[in-house]
Amino acid sequence: MKFVDEVKIWVRSGRGGDGCGSLLREANRPRGGPDGGDGGDGGSVMFVAERNLSTLLDFRYTRHYRAEHGQNGMSRQKYGRKGKDCTIRVPVGTVISDNETGEVLADLTENEAVVVAVPGGKGGKGNMHFATSTNQAPRQFERGEEAVERELILTLKLLADVGLVGFPNAGKSTFISRISAAKPKVADYPFTTLSPNLGMVRLGYEEGFVVADIPGLIEGASEGAGLGHRFLKHVERVSVLAFVLSVSYEEGRTPEADYEVLVRELEHYDADLARKPRMILLAKADLPDTAEHEAAVRALAERDGAPFFVISSVTGQGLDAVVRALNEVVVADRAARAAGLDEDGTDADEDAFDDEDDAYDDEDGDEDGDDELE
Repeated sequence: MKFVDEVKIWVRSGRGGDGCGSLLREANRPRGGPDGGDGGDGGSVMFVAERNLSTLLDFRYTRHYRAEHGQNGMSRQKYGRKGKDCTIRVPVGTVISDNETGEVLADLTENEAVVVAVPGGKGGKGNMHFATSTNQAPRQFERGEEAVERELILTLKLLADVGLVGFPNAGKSTFISRISAAKPKVADYPFTTLSPNLGMVRLGYEEGFVVADIPGLIEGASEGAGLGHRFLKHVERVSVLAFVLSVSYEEGRTPEADYEVLVRELEHYDADLARKPRMILLAKADLPDTAEHEAAVRALAERDGAPFFVISSVTGQGLDAVVRALNEVVVADRAARAAGLDEDGTDADEDAFDDEDDAYDDEDGDEDGDDELE
């Protein structure tokens, strides 16, 4: 299946139905009075996260989505029918943003999470609502609210705990195939991986984590070289970045030089991503040239305070130790998030509460927060 992670779509909510302006006239009630019913609300455009979906491919072929208009009100106080909502199912991890303003409308990170992106128009009131003691036969009624059109950008960011970063042909795909049930394409030429791969690593019945293998970075990726930074958004949510380094037969390339290039490209893409916890893996330990670079790469790891492992996906050397170390970082990160801690160790709920207090205090310009009722 073709992997599509960013699309542009056009959506429109339903228009609210008009209220009815009607006067009741019956044989025994010649002055029955106003009996116009309300118009129905227009349908809304809503998104639902679905974990069984893994790509935005369907949106390449269907780009326009419309909710149903509300029905107009009728006489005898009959209300118009509400318009049907337009429900759009997207993969978990989809970010919905407005193409014109750039505003992020929703970040759907939970299965079956629902968000109303474009609410439908309210139906207008019928003339039965406008009767008074001095105006017992009003002809006034309300029009329904107009439909709302928006052009939206859907961006899929895969939900993974560990992100593998490395040059093409560094051994990332082989590594993920050894520690998980994923079966990515593996070959002896660069850019074998053209789209992200996810692998589930199991440790017993209850513990485990998800690894994301993204297409390789090369020097100049920030300027569009190779596949550029296109797939780095899929590791923005990870708990730890695993740098997979290996010896290369290209002149001038070494594992330590590759590491510096990778860090620099991450910083160009997103400084926050570059500051995430990292782990350095020197792969292909079964090759004789790997040992020559171990000391240099270990020194870089010590400099950056990153755990360092020498591994071989062919012989299995070091894989168990790496999996355990990655799991410890993931478990700790999950515990911190569950406790509501930000990356800097502060309580996110307390920060939000403090901000809310500040906003409340400033509402009427008083420091004591005593707002006057109008």
